Amino acid sequence: MKVFGSSGVRGVANEELTPAFVSRAAMAAGSVFTAMGHDRVALGRDTRKTGELFSDSAASGLASVGCDVDDLGILPTPAVQAYAERNGVPALVVTASHNPPEYNGIKLIGADGVELVRETLEQIEDRLLTERFEAVSWDHTGTRTRIESADREYIEAVIGAVDREKIANAGLTVAIDPGHGAGSMTSPELFRELGCSVVTVNAQPDGQFPGRDPEPVAENLSALRRLVGASDADLGIAHDGDADRAIFVDERGNHIEGDAAFAALAAAELESGDTSVSAVNVSQRLVDVVEDVDGTLERTPIGSTNIVTRIQALTAEDETVPIAGEGNGGILFPEYRLSRDGAYTAARFCELVAERPASEIITEHSGYENVRRNLHYDSDVERERLLETVEETARDADASLDTTDGYRLDFDDGWVLVRPSGTEPLIRIYAEATSQERATELVAWIRGDLPTPV
Repeated sequence: MKVFGSSGVRGVANEELTPAFVSRAAMAAGSVFTAMGHDRVALGRDTRKTGELFSDSAASGLASVGCDVDDLGILPTPAVQAYAERNGVPALVVTASHNPPEYNGIKLIGADGVELVRETLEQIEDRLLTERFEAVSWDHTGTRTRIESADREYIEAVIGAVDREKIANAGLTVAIDPGHGAGSMTSPELFRELGCSVVTVNAQPDGQFPGRDPEPVAENLSALRRLVGASDADLGIAHDGDADRAIFVDERGNHIEGDAAFAALAAAELESGDTSVSAVNVSQRLVDVVEDVDGTLERTPIGSTNIVTRIQALTAEDETVPIAGEGNGGILFPEYRLSRDGAYTAARFCELVAERPASEIITEHSGYENVRRNLHYDSDVERERLLETVEETARDADASLDTTDGYRLDFDDGWVLVRPSGTEPLIRIYAEATSQERATELVAWIRGDLPTPV
């Protein structure tokens, strides 16, 4: 696909992503939705400064092809998905998720509450590129209705799907950092209603993201780590911009690797014969858990759409997939809902913390170190040159090569993956090994900083 990647379309607002483009994309999506029998579409957004601008453009585009718009306002993406599923309507979310403040984007959801499958996205993209929109006459244009109840319904659904009594009886204190994003609207209230004592930082909705960048990586969570220590919290919870991810800080104020949290949740969820699905950058931590329970691990290209598509295929084959996702905090519990949900994931982790400290839980999934680096490029020519160099290095290496998405090389004591970002002008490098030194060495080698193969 030329426009819609594995996580929708994103770009720098008012430069790469313009109101006119968003309107046309909404017209294309609405044209396909109406052809599928849906003339009503939910519309949500995160807190970005340009969110209202692009929501207005999307609403206009949808209405122009005859779609009535349920305007949900600022809401976490999983809450929009829950609304779509509950009401049987497709949805458009204006969000750039974890991208920097200057970005915005579009994510499309089906009437089942699940991200659109590739086939439907390609139909929408084809209409967008050829400008084949089903515009209607003035007297058949859609209306826009503000919906006030979606946040409340989402909170109640999450509470009803977890062990509230267990969490409440544990008397947990949780520190929450929504990063000024859409999670500010729901997560603090949700965890109070789960019976937790809640303290917050960066919990005011603000599209400038003054406290930290939207991506909940370790270097952006210093304020949360300090808050955990100052409040004697049992757990710190951080979200990305649209709150479909959750990253944790333990009771000692230490950052918990997303891969380790994923492994801990998987260990509590998986049984013999179960299947888990993750992306090609899957950690050995999850591999170990799956092997321990005699389960199966399926790898996909990076991106939630790819993971969801594989889960759907496995479920159709009567395979049991209790948990899936990625080590960036984007975890799915398909029996609950086939979408990433940061608040639900955090509540499930609280169930574990209700039994023992977070640091103790994570210790069982230690022993691996991760290094991640980004290479910025300024042109498509430079991008291709970098990837050609990586491919040559990868194919000459004495290691197992996986080209599911980019180039992943597995050695006896670690692995390294190189792939282009689908949303930013970056080449991403991931490495994991049994020591920090070895992981750093693998990154340096694949970058070409080390002259000899590893």
